[in-house]
Amino acid sequence: MGQLTVSIRPEQRAKIQKVKEISGENVGLCMQCGTCSAVCPMVDSMNMTTRKAMHLLQYGLTDDVIDSKLAPLCASCHTCSVRCPRGIDVAKVFEAVRLLVSRQNIDTINLQEIAKGTLEKAPQIAFVSGFRKLTA
Repeated sequence: MGQLTVSIRPEQRAKIQKVKEISGENVGLCMQCGTCSAVCPMVDSMNMTTRKAMHLLQYGLTDDVIDSKLAPLCASCHTCSVRCPRGIDVAKVFEAVRLLVSRQNIDTINLQEIAKGTLEKAPQIAFVSGFRKLTA
């Protein structure tokens, strides 16, 4: 059998290294089994599966994962991490992606745009979680 060689550009290698540096996880260990997607309670709400996001991250395509809005939709339930046969803490990887977005100083939630009624009725922990995930 022949061997497949994939060329990864230096800027993509830097992005892979950045995710590894922030999360402490090696996305290259992912064998694409799909367990993370199978157990994810939010997968139906996401624009791509967690398996596909891990695949893109293996090639340094962090911008594609950021554009998919997968990281903010992650419920941080850690089921994917618990079930990963390779022992990858997938939730930590997506937290690293969230931090990459945060470091761009782009806020996707604005307190002034939230209706007053919503502010009065919603549990405070929902806002804390939203601000942690969606503001810089």
